[in-house]
Amino acid sequence: MNARWIALLLALATPVWAAGQSAELEFVSEHPIEGIAQGNLSGLAWCGDALWAVSDREDNVLYRLDASETVWQAEAERFELPPVPNTGLSWGVRMRSAVAGLFRGGEMDFEGLSCDSLGNRYLVSEAHAAVLRVSPAGTADWLKLPGGLVRQARASGMLLNFNAMFEGIAVDPGADRLWLAAEHSRRGLMVMHRKQSAWQCTGGCVLLAEGGREATPAAMGEGEQPRRFSGLAFHKEKLFTLEPVPHQICRRRPSTGASELCWSYAATALAEARRYDTPFGNAEALWVDEEGAWIGIDNNGLARADGEKRPIVWRVAAPKGGWGAKK
Repeated sequence: MNARWIALLLALATPVWAAGQSAELEFVSEHPIEGIAQGNLSGLAWCGDALWAVSDREDNVLYRLDASETVWQAEAERFELPPVPNTGLSWGVRMRSAVAGLFRGGEMDFEGLSCDSLGNRYLVSEAHAAVLRVSPAGTADWLKLPGGLVRQARASGMLLNFNAMFEGIAVDPGADRLWLAAEHSRRGLMVMHRKQSAWQCTGGCVLLAEGGREATPAAMGEGEQPRRFSGLAFHKEKLFTLEPVPHQICRRRPSTGASELCWSYAATALAEARRYDTPFGNAEALWVDEEGAWIGIDNNGLARADGEKRPIVWRVAAPKGGWGAKK
């Protein structure tokens, strides 16, 4: 086959290939955060008139973020942690989590944050597969989750391995539905519905459970990694998942977990000055609003290429046509 025919075939194939790629979200700004004592930003949520954050290294504090300057200041709000319920996790997973908490801090390993219209904050504990609700007054209580939640997740291949548990949480404004995201090996989505003060599975808790691997952006040079969720958000009757392997945000159906459309933030994350010396994507927190999304970075104490060691929040603009766009 001569060079002319090869060029023609490539030209015909390029639009098909490009159509399968995620559109790039426009970078707006970035904000280092001062005042999170242990670092390790793991959750973001807009509650009331401010953005709030949680660290997976602290068990009894939330942070209100003062965004009046480029560098944000975190203001601590402490609460009293009630005794942790038994959610049915295996003894081995619970013991490994307890030991890890002793050495690194953060026995609860809070890995997500959401908020309802009344200003209640919801934190998911990876170590205990439990959800803590913190009221605007600062009182805390564990939600009464369905007894079969963990059992159903494990039967679907999720929550079987230490440090691969619940990694994201989202609640609708009325606090009638609550979703949890399992991180990896297998990753998945679960949903519960509120009935008075308790939560129940309606037709089963598991919406999605999937294994497999997917490609990292070519610029990382890392090949494929296990599929992973690292954050979850709810906006205008859609779920949004933070997916750090391909560096993208995906819109999903709240009733099934099915993916509808994805957008990339790889250009933001992989800009030379923002790179960390790690083979993994380290975006851990997500909040979506009408104008864009906030993406929180858990740097695990690492400095990036420009020397920045503080937790970082990126602002990206909503895609052209908004988050409800068809393509």
